Amino acid sequence: MTAGWRLRNGRDWQSVAYLLAYPTLAAALWRGGFSWVLYGLLLFLTLGVGVINHNHHHLRMWHGRLPNRLTDFWLTLLQGHPACVFWPAHGRNHHRYKHGERDVARTYRFRRGDTNDTLGWLIHPFEAVPALYPLIFGWLGGLRRRRPGVWRYCMAQYGLWLGSWGLALALDPVKGFLYVILPQLHGLHWLLSTNYLQHAHADGRPQGRRGPQLAYARNFEGMVNPLLFNIGLHVAHHEHSRAHWSELTRLHETEYRDRTSAALNEGGLLPYMLRVFVLGLFVPACRSQPFMPAGEPERRRDPV
Repeated sequence: MTAGWRLRNGRDWQSVAYLLAYPTLAAALWRGGFSWVLYGLLLFLTLGVGVINHNHHHLRMWHGRLPNRLTDFWLTLLQGHPACVFWPAHGRNHHRYKHGERDVARTYRFRRGDTNDTLGWLIHPFEAVPALYPLIFGWLGGLRRRRPGVWRYCMAQYGLWLGSWGLALALDPVKGFLYVILPQLHGLHWLLSTNYLQHAHADGRPQGRRGPQLAYARNFEGMVNPLLFNIGLHVAHHEHSRAHWSELTRLHETEYRDRTSAALNEGGLLPYMLRVFVLGLFVPACRSQPFMPAGEPERRRDPV
């Protein structure tokens, strides 16, 4: 194996395993028929694919250009959306502005304002996509004018995505939708709604008005991190966006857990969702409280 095909970090063999297990499982369901257990595992792996795409675009998995580019296409094929759009939507937007007023998908931007509830979580992806795609189209237009080679690279990913959906539906419309398109849409919904989980009711004010503690993002501890590549340790990731995901545990425990407001350090993700999104429907004490003063988000809210 040449040097270019070496992983930058040995922990990414877990990522490789997910990237191989997902299509293997989809093929097994296609050929062997429906199974609730296997389908549930397939849906879980769609979450993993989304997190791997996120991690790969912060820090490329491989040493060499060719394996990294092939991984871009593989992620496009598995995720059901071009991998390249992560850069304008996430890197140039969300990580630059950290849930602030220039983050176009900030959770308090939309018509319902600064919320953290079941409806907000469910609809956030449908609000975020129309807000993000003008940014993506603008970026692609700039590439076409200034870097046509990169633009063609992105267009090839769009072609692979749409072609894979077309092929799956042509081979078998029912199986194509059930085993290819629907799981990918599930993964994309979680990819976008994760922004809501991590930032809803957090502090989107300019840094100087947020107080001494870090309060722009929520951390989750527990099993979500070993299963999904430390995606819950969000403050450490924001502060060290080029750090490999395996380093976030140390950064969280030694630097950022105590610097993050206690109300934004949660235990497990599922217990949090049960408390806030289910029990919170009936028990006011289970609901989260906003960090921004009442009325301030509304002054900056866009009529999207």
